[in-house]
Amino acid sequence: MKAQPPASHFIDGEYVEDIDGTAFASIYPATGEVIARLHAATPAIVEKAIAAAKRAQPEWAAMSPTVRGRILKRAAEIMRERNRELSELETLDTGKPIQETIVADPTSGADAFEFFGGVAAAALNGDYIPLGGDFAFTKRVPLGVCVGIGAWNYPQQIACWKGAPALVAGNAMVFKPSENTPLGALKIAEILIEAGLPKGLYNVIQGDRTTGPLLVNHRQVAKVSLTGSVETGKKVAGAAASSLKHVTMELGGKSPLIVFDDADLESAIGGAMLGNFYSTGQVCSNGTRVFVQKDIRDRFLSRLKERTEKIVIGDPMDEATQLGPMVSRAQLDKVFSYIEKGKAEGATLLTGGGIPNNVSAEGTYIQPTVFADVTDEMTICREEIFGPVMCVLDFDNEEEVIARANGTEFGLSAGVFTSDLTRAHRVVDQLEAGTLWINTYNLAPVEVPFGGSKQSGFGRENSLAALNHYTELKSVYVAMGKVEAPY
Repeated sequence: MKAQPPASHFIDGEYVEDIDGTAFASIYPATGEVIARLHAATPAIVEKAIAAAKRAQPEWAAMSPTVRGRILKRAAEIMRERNRELSELETLDTGKPIQETIVADPTSGADAFEFFGGVAAAALNGDYIPLGGDFAFTKRVPLGVCVGIGAWNYPQQIACWKGAPALVAGNAMVFKPSENTPLGALKIAEILIEAGLPKGLYNVIQGDRTTGPLLVNHRQVAKVSLTGSVETGKKVAGAAASSLKHVTMELGGKSPLIVFDDADLESAIGGAMLGNFYSTGQVCSNGTRVFVQKDIRDRFLSRLKERTEKIVIGDPMDEATQLGPMVSRAQLDKVFSYIEKGKAEGATLLTGGGIPNNVSAEGTYIQPTVFADVTDEMTICREEIFGPVMCVLDFDNEEEVIARANGTEFGLSAGVFTSDLTRAHRVVDQLEAGTLWINTYNLAPVEVPFGGSKQSGFGRENSLAALNHYTELKSVYVAMGKVEAPY
């Protein structure tokens, strides 16, 4: 099973290699098999990519938004036509089951291209400001060269979520995927060229933690958009601030999901499972602290255990498989270390916590895991695990659970399940998070802004709001008469 690209990087409309870069392997998590060998970007590759973007961007910015949007919409069409091929590549890249990737990964990337391509002509307009005889107007102008730094959980989606608003606003982009999932972004770059994007506007370079600073600190870069951990976000934002670059930070979370005793039990359990086990738990917005009102706690746990133990774990390329492996051995080891901490600190292991017995020993599999009797001070309740580990906590009343839900440095997401919509709105208004759900969890359509608060970042992906983060306002005052001066 191979997925070797022609070269490691895609710059100025073509594949480029530099064997002086550090060699690394792309591993299929289900089997441990090497599916591609690549090289990290050298400083020369970084310079080549930024130079291509800098050269191509002014002519692109001079085009009308309608023309730019038309190219993005064609890219969306191509992605949909090749959804199966792209989904299989995403499964190889991440280990996520094909039943997931075929409905949630390339398709959501195509949604981004389609949405931003469609709104370009109307969304980038400025304002007219009457000032008596004089007037002023504003216009939204692109920033220039933007850098996107992706995470390994949704590599194709993130490549599009960052690329679509950047490009349609008239910018150029240099995108660095995670070294764990290097393959999907290269295909996105190919498709954009095929759709008619001028060369140099969307470049993909590989790299690791040493590559990011070369991009973030580059004097020609105007903006950095990162999807990653809080610690990485602090470093990137700090480096960008030193040269006053624009930044968008979509970081981690330890999000609360609150289940009141009047909730539809099956829906609430389904939401909790999707908010913890989808993508093998590797979703930044996951509701990993599940607060369940005491009156329904036992029924909730009993049914949750039953449903969790029926999850089908296996070959990600089998469409019957519902849960695949973790993305890497290092991530698997990290998750197991948290499971051990949970047991040591007194949480009750309701189900899971081990390695499935029906999968390759070389794969990075783990059972979906549920802890009950979790308390707020436990490590598994405070720190982001980024794996299929659910923590279930008890609560008595609304006031108490809101205070506990907000008792974290994170503020990415939150969810509420209740049949009382008045209460639902009252609660979400008090939860300290940027993205919230009522009676569902983890849905992120491109029409809706996505992002966090507190330590979970700032700025927004998706929706018209994203365009504000890839443009800046230019104000123009127009005088209609002669200038009168006192001197």
